[in-house]
Amino acid sequence: MGKRGVQLFDDRKDGFFSICDLGFQWNLEQNNFYPGGLFASVGQMGMGFGVSPNSPNPRDNGGTKAPFSDLFVKYLPSQEEIRVVGVPEGEASLKKKRKKVGLKLKIKVSNPSLRRLISGAIAGAVSRTCVAPLETIRTHLMVGSSGNSTTEVFHNIMQTDGWTGLFRGNLVNVIRVAPSKAIELFAFDTVNKQLSPKPGEEPKIPISASLIAGACAGVSSTLCTYPLELVKTRLTIEKNMYDGILDAFIKILRKEGPAELYRGLGPSLIGVIPYASTNYYAYDTLRKVYRKVFKEEKIGNIETLLIGSLAGAISSSATFPLEVARKHMQVGALNGRQVYKNVLHALSSILEQEGIQGLYKGLGPSCLKLVPAAGISFMCYEACKRILVEKDEEA
Repeated sequence: MGKRGVQLFDDRKDGFFSICDLGFQWNLEQNNFYPGGLFASVGQMGMGFGVSPNSPNPRDNGGTKAPFSDLFVKYLPSQEEIRVVGVPEGEASLKKKRKKVGLKLKIKVSNPSLRRLISGAIAGAVSRTCVAPLETIRTHLMVGSSGNSTTEVFHNIMQTDGWTGLFRGNLVNVIRVAPSKAIELFAFDTVNKQLSPKPGEEPKIPISASLIAGACAGVSSTLCTYPLELVKTRLTIEKNMYDGILDAFIKILRKEGPAELYRGLGPSLIGVIPYASTNYYAYDTLRKVYRKVFKEEKIGNIETLLIGSLAGAISSSATFPLEVARKHMQVGALNGRQVYKNVLHALSSILEQEGIQGLYKGLGPSCLKLVPAAGISFMCYEACKRILVEKDEEA
């Protein structure tokens, strides 16, 4: 009988050792060795068996498949990386990406128009609720019903109605703003997309597409939701005259006629067109400037909040006198107040009686309300558009 040697390691240092033809091999690839790690694969066991774990068809005549020959074991105590043996490198990296920490909510909405409408409605409701107290103070300051300063109006509301008085009319405001913002943002995105040239194309119109799109957005939303705006103003000022939204609608229709629901629509449209145009133009321009300066295509929530707030400050300051005239016309002849014939009559009368400061009465709380409201609205809108996706793969 020939003498059979036992060889543990050979001179090649390739990580192979054999004991009576029982072979084991482990991988010592560079950058893939971990202290205490072991790669073991069963190659051939015994002579004449001819069994390989990769053999699809073991020999029937004398060929015996070794138990657990398909089992691959790898123990890696490293804290940095866990690799799965037998999985291609691309699939392993994909699994690691999916294990990133973070909660991502995705809801499938196939229709792009519906995605814009839902996002706009949520953005309007959230933003208006957050600034409802400032809206109430601003309205009282405009018509001078509870004082001539922000502090005086606040104390009067707290003494008469408490904290609930600051949110009086907020339900009507949310009901009005949610569809209004949905229509507004939908109209802006749709018109802006149609008028904006594609990369490499010539401009379709001589002026900025966001200016025209903003004006169309403001007019569309105002025409659809103006009656609710008037009812909300009446509920805020004359809190003891009406029992609710439906009661206010019925009493206004019976006593003053259907046309009363659109009183002040003229100055409202005149005010909305420049406001919406400057607001969306400023927002769109500031986003482009941000991308150009910081060289980032994706804009975060905080950045969107700041950009939207700055756009709201610019637009509200430029169009505030028309807002004051609209509020005066909506109140009408309540409590013996003067009835204005048109926008110019309202502006001239306010200027004559109260001076230039009368046209900007309430600008401070108005900016305190409109600036964060615009920022919150744009931030919620962009966030909702990221949540509402078109395809299952994006979810």
